[in-house]
Amino acid sequence: MTNAIEAEIDVAVADPRWETVAPDLEAFVIRAVEAALAIAPKPPDSAVEISILLTTDAMVQDLNKTWRGKDKPTNVLSFPAPPQPAHAGVATPLGDVVLAYDTMLRESAEQSKPLSHHLAHLLVHGTLHLLGQDHETGESDAEAMEALEIAALRALGVPDPYAD
Repeated sequence: MTNAIEAEIDVAVADPRWETVAPDLEAFVIRAVEAALAIAPKPPDSAVEISILLTTDAMVQDLNKTWRGKDKPTNVLSFPAPPQPAHAGVATPLGDVVLAYDTMLRESAEQSKPLSHHLAHLLVHGTLHLLGQDHETGESDAEAMEALEIAALRALGVPDPYAD
């Protein structure tokens, strides 16, 4: 299933260590987000705007504490925008995805995966959250979200992150 969703994808790099993950980091991020949008079971009705922030564990920990009450860093946070009516010619904000460098670096080493593959996976994962997917609402929802992630990553040439 592929959907042509017009998207404005803003990429901000707050930690320069991210620049070493892929030769053209911004293009890499945009491809991963577009892959998630392309497999969305319920695509948005209009063009969307998504913001991606590649930052530090400290910033993610602060956001995680403020918005989720969890005083620790995590690999990815998604902040869906409140629903808004679509306006012709104006992209509808879908939300923000924030990723923590050190946590992702540690996880990729623990899982013996290239950091670029882990980054692609969590960009897809975070974007799917913005599209309403939720792996924490039950086993069938988790399995459905994983299947979407695997399909999007396959389109990017990234192996199944859930395979043993």
